[in-house]
Amino acid sequence: KMAGSPTPWIGSAYLFLQSTCKTIALPSLYENSQKKPCVFKALKMALEDSTGSVNGVDMLKVHCSHPHLIVQLRFCKQENCRRFLRSYREGALQKSLQSYLQLSLATTTVPLEMELKAGSEHLDKMLKDEDHCLECIYREKPDRLPDEEITELEECLKSLMLHQSINNNVAGKDCSYLKSPSLPYPPQGSSLLPQVTFIFQGQQFDNRTITPDDHQKFAKSVSKKWKQVGRSLQKYCRALRDPVIDNLALEYDREGLYEQAYQMLLRFIQSEGKKATIARLIAALEENGLVSLAEELLGLHSNEDCS
Repeated sequence: KMAGSPTPWIGSAYLFLQSTCKTIALPSLYENSQKKPCVFKALKMALEDSTGSVNGVDMLKVHCSHPHLIVQLRFCKQENCRRFLRSYREGALQKSLQSYLQLSLATTTVPLEMELKAGSEHLDKMLKDEDHCLECIYREKPDRLPDEEITELEECLKSLMLHQSINNNVAGKDCSYLKSPSLPYPPQGSSLLPQVTFIFQGQQFDNRTITPDDHQKFAKSVSKKWKQVGRSLQKYCRALRDPVIDNLALEYDREGLYEQAYQMLLRFIQSEGKKATIARLIAALEENGLVSLAEELLGLHSNEDCS
């Protein structure tokens, strides 16, 4: 039995990822030298979230097999594997990865389909039987160490994070690491400028900073959903972390929804500076079903609609 094994618990599985959006092909993004670090960072952060640990699961190799991106995973602790399976089963892993990909790639939505396999076993068919899934994963011993490419990406990510923690305002002379072929530009969310464009409903837009006009339109139209939008933004904005949003609701209760929404977005803009981009706001709006408002901010409504 697994529990009685004298050797450390270790198992392997393959995570199959496919975007259901025709304009987004995950294998093509990963094969692109500029996009690869962003996709890798999103994968790593989502996997960390799924186990609640930085070292809860290892990526051994990422395979590009169109239309799938296939990630070989290694688990060295049974409990971490259990946490991963629960996160996968409940949809938390999928939601987390979608959010990180949106941020890293500066796009609005990255709808995903996932499939989990261990050897010839399709684990999606047996997710309710957690112990059986564990047995299948345990039987599949990893056949490799982390691929050289994975190791290189890990080191680049560590270097970038260390660099940012030392100096959030990177001086021009400190940007030399951007010339590295392994990390041509920093992922979204770094202290440097984000990507210059993003995709919304199949169209490409400039990823500008949020303007005063955007700010007022948002506050006027978002209504009661300002809290939900704030919580979507708070995932990557410390200034909106709990209990800030609830405190804003109480503090500006008498002034009404416009002022509450205005103050929430003001916190975001003041905290994020140049990183308070329209792409991040549009992604938060779309996540909460506010597509019409997103279209208005991007000028997609007719003059009649916007009057």
